[in-house]
Amino acid sequence: MLHRALVVQPAPAGEVLAAAGLLALLTVVSARTWPVARHVVTIVHEAGHALVALCAGRRLAGIRLHSDTSGVTVSSGRPTGPGVVCTVAAGYPAPALLGLAAASLLSTGRTALLLQLFVVLLVGVLVVIRNGFGLLSVVVSIVVVLAVSMFAPAVLRGGFAAYVTWFLLIGGVRPVYEVSRFRRRGRGGGSDPDQLAHLTGLPASAWVGVFGLVSVACLAGGTALLTGVW
Repeated sequence: MLHRALVVQPAPAGEVLAAAGLLALLTVVSARTWPVARHVVTIVHEAGHALVALCAGRRLAGIRLHSDTSGVTVSSGRPTGPGVVCTVAAGYPAPALLGLAAASLLSTGRTALLLQLFVVLLVGVLVVIRNGFGLLSVVVSIVVVLAVSMFAPAVLRGGFAAYVTWFLLIGGVRPVYEVSRFRRRGRGGGSDPDQLAHLTGLPASAWVGVFGLVSVACLAGGTALLTGVW
C-alpha cells in the first residue's frame, strides 16, 4: 500500500474531472445533500482548529461533532495573543486550503497518496474526538476512503479523489456565505468571526471577508491546477 502511494499514476481524465466537479457542485448547492455532506466540511474545519492549536503550543482537549453539522474544538492556553487568534482563525479556511493541497497532488498523478493522506488526517481527528456522533462520523469517513483506496479500480479511485477535491474547494466557500448570512440575521454571536473580533478588535465582517477571499482564491487556484491552466 505504501509502494502504491509513492507511485505516480495518470491524473484523472478531463471528462472525469468535469463530471466530478459537477457532482461536487450539485452536492454543495442542493438543499438535500448539503446537510449531510456538510459533516465532512465540519470535520476538516475542526481539524484546522486542532492542528493550529497544537502548532501554537496550546493544549488540545478534544473535538466534538454534532448532528446539526456544528462542531467545537476545545484547547487551553493563553486567552489572548497570536496563538489563540491563529487557532480560532484556522477553521473556515481549512477545507479550501486542504482542497487546494489535494488539487496539487491530484494534478500530478498522486491519487493514491492523496487518499492515504486523507485517511491519516481522519485518523488524527479520530484520536481527539470526544463524543459518540463525532466518533461515528469520522469512522464512517475513514471506512469509505479506505475502501475506495484499497479495493476500487484505478478509474474509480481517480474519480473519487477528484470528487472529494472539488467538494473541499467548493464546499469551503458555502460555510463562509452561511456565517455571513447568519450574522446579518443576528444569529452569529458565537461564531469564529465574532470571537476573532473580540480577540483582535478587527470587525467580524472583516474576518468574514478574509475567509471569503481565502476560500475563493483556493477555489480559483485549485480549478487552475485541475484544469491544467497551471
